[in-house]
Amino acid sequence: MTVLHSVDFFSSGRLPVAIEQRLPQGEFPEHHHDFNEIVIVEQGSGIHVFNGQPHTICGGTVCFVRDFDRHLYEHTDNLCLTNVLYRAPDAFQFLSGLNKLLPQELDGHYPSHWRVNQSTLQQVRAIVGQMEEVKDGMDMMSLANREILFMQLLVLLRKGSQEQGAEDNDARLNQLMAWLEDHFAEEVCWEALADNFSLSLRTLHRQLKHCTGLTPQRYLNRLRLIKARHLLRHSDDSVTDIAYRCGFGDSNHFSTLFRREFNWSPRDIRQGRDTLLQ
Repeated sequence: MTVLHSVDFFSSGRLPVAIEQRLPQGEFPEHHHDFNEIVIVEQGSGIHVFNGQPHTICGGTVCFVRDFDRHLYEHTDNLCLTNVLYRAPDAFQFLSGLNKLLPQELDGHYPSHWRVNQSTLQQVRAIVGQMEEVKDGMDMMSLANREILFMQLLVLLRKGSQEQGAEDNDARLNQLMAWLEDHFAEEVCWEALADNFSLSLRTLHRQLKHCTGLTPQRYLNRLRLIKARHLLRHSDDSVTDIAYRCGFGDSNHFSTLFRREFNWSPRDIRQGRDTLLQ
């Protein structure tokens, strides 16, 4: 497995934060690093496999990667990332208690992926821009400015991810996408779903297409296919059972969509042919 080292990304051994742009981010094999990382998805879409679990990511997704987490990117489509790299929280000289602003593992579950709306994303870009303007010197003022901006970033991300009752359409779309992530196998009536999240059907189609580059049904199909591929690799269930579990009423239709999406048949994945040729 590839290991990324802080010496290649931090200009100084004492610098607590670094910015790494990936514009765009192509497919990248499984790896981990000796630093922590906040991945901010600017635009595009892809699959982020985090500790073996697949997640669909697109503009507005924020991923928190710890130094011992394994992750990879695949099936990327114009995926543009801003990576905020930081050392252990206790490496900061002027800040303490940063862990309280980061995702907390509870009963074995680590909420690694958050979503923020476009307004928050614009504010995040502004803070990252300020961080990039701070010189890499180790003088007290440079370090203090960089750490203060990092804390502002964490506060903004946490606040943006918790806007459950927000009135803007971006926040409602984020809530809808989170619902789809959990209920992908259910039969979906888009008109009823739009109504449930106080969106017009036209707004739902337009905003989801803008955010992911996919129509709503194509996005839902991708969610289902990603989950199905994970089950093909990590369970002994039959292809037909997996198709039904992931919301497909016909296994032949499932196989057709699967091959179109991944260029491999479900049986190829089950037999590990895709990994053998990587």
